[in-house]
Amino acid sequence: MHFTARHLSIPAIALLTFGLAACDQGESATKSVDLENESSRFGYAIGVDLGESLAPVRDEIDINALKAGLDDAYEGRDLKLDDVAREEIKNAAAERIQASQAKAMGERAEAAKAAGEKFMAENAERDGVTVTDSGLQYEVLTDAEGDKPSAEDRVTVHYRGTLIDGTEFDSSYAREEPVTFPLGNVIAGWTEGVQLMSPGAKYKFVIPASLGYGERGAGNRIGPNETLVFEVELISIEDEEADDSEG
Repeated sequence: MHFTARHLSIPAIALLTFGLAACDQGESATKSVDLENESSRFGYAIGVDLGESLAPVRDEIDINALKAGLDDAYEGRDLKLDDVAREEIKNAAAERIQASQAKAMGERAEAAKAAGEKFMAENAERDGVTVTDSGLQYEVLTDAEGDKPSAEDRVTVHYRGTLIDGTEFDSSYAREEPVTFPLGNVIAGWTEGVQLMSPGAKYKFVIPASLGYGERGAGNRIGPNETLVFEVELISIEDEEADDSEG
């Protein structure tokens, strides 16, 4: 999660103050909390939400000061920091955190790029691996003859996707259901690679970041500059134009 000043203003939201405002500081308060009524369970649930939301920036936060701020606001006491000061502090922290995240992301991207290039160089030397002009690598696991799809077709496939260390990030096999999609609407490595296949074939693709999700990555599972490995089984081809005309 990327934090901004808006995220860091969470403790000021009135609803969240119910979670910790009335609690004593220290571990003993957690141990003695009574969760046998609705208000205490609600308060604890909100406290958990608050704690989890702040976990990525825990190194920036003094938890005792956070509890003191909650307590002062909840009890209507005079605040030790006025509105302007609090906004300045939160904005400065947000900028500091974003700079740290950007640095970490850049370092992660460089490491992934180097690891991917090494992996692909070694994989290219393996028997049965073909490298296309774009840099896509493929290996025929199960061959088949017949028509091949174009980028304008819809295809139905089963697949399994992993990082180069073997970590699985997606699998239609695990869901026990193939997927159907327009071949031109996926990452370039898939669009190019699946066009080499006929129904019944199963290929293994190694897709460089330039043909995958690039420097941005995709969600939490695929980082920046990740090289991806897919096993893809082409089940069927559906002509997009024919399908449109029938509809």
